[in-house]
Amino acid sequence: MPNRYAGTEEDRAALDAYVKLWRAAHAVEVAANRHLATYGLTVSQFAVLEALYHLGPLSQRQLSDKILRSSGNLTMVIDNLERDVLVSRERVPTDRRVMRVTLTPTGQELIGRVLPEHVAGIREIFALLPPDDVTTLADLTRALGLAVAQRDSSDR
Repeated sequence: MPNRYAGTEEDRAALDAYVKLWRAAHAVEVAANRHLATYGLTVSQFAVLEALYHLGPLSQRQLSDKILRSSGNLTMVIDNLERDVLVSRERVPTDRRVMRVTLTPTGQELIGRVLPEHVAGIREIFALLPPDDVTTLADLTRALGLAVAQRDSSDR
């Protein structure tokens, strides 16, 4: 049984790049977020806290767009953060359909403790590569992401 896709050389090159990108992204995500369990946080909960910390209060829709999570999943994440008194929700007076999510003082204090450790962990991961490779990686992944987004928006 062959262990390689029998398509064209271009097919195999694209699949090889995709698999390597996915595996590397997964390995980096696992390593970068391992410490969150120490604080009782999931990756999605951390993403919400981090977005609110840097951007201020946001609607659930804005948070969903910012952290790339579905609104259904985000509702449960915010429910759990609210239960733990890390965020609060309030209706926007000018549009009662919209819920604004805000960090509580407890949430502010927690993300203030977690974020420096998170950044240090990411820096440690990328220190495994030479600085020029990190720059090249950032440039290539940005270019790929923008090209896919542009293609997808023109397909609509």
